[in-house]
Amino acid sequence: MPFGGLGIWEVLLILLVLLLVFGPRRLPELGGALGKGIREFKRSVTDIRSEITQAGAETKELNAPKQPPVNTTSSGEGTKEAESVRTDG
Repeated sequence: MPFGGLGIWEVLLILLVLLLVFGPRRLPELGGALGKGIREFKRSVTDIRSEITQAGAETKELNAPKQPPVNTTSSGEGTKEAESVRTDG
């Protein structure tokens, strides 16, 4: 079953009916139009999927907790003075 539940005989019957209805000249045009439609559909699905992942990444960046500032003083005295200034003020 190569076509999602349709056997080879069902596929051949569908192709024969299409050939009888549309004729040999019109079938290549229909196949080309069908191929273009499928390509456009796939392209739009990938575009939407990438937009969703980008929006998810932006949401994660906005919701990420911010890191507290790191004290750059080399000795422990600077932190004590800074704490006393904060509590005094």
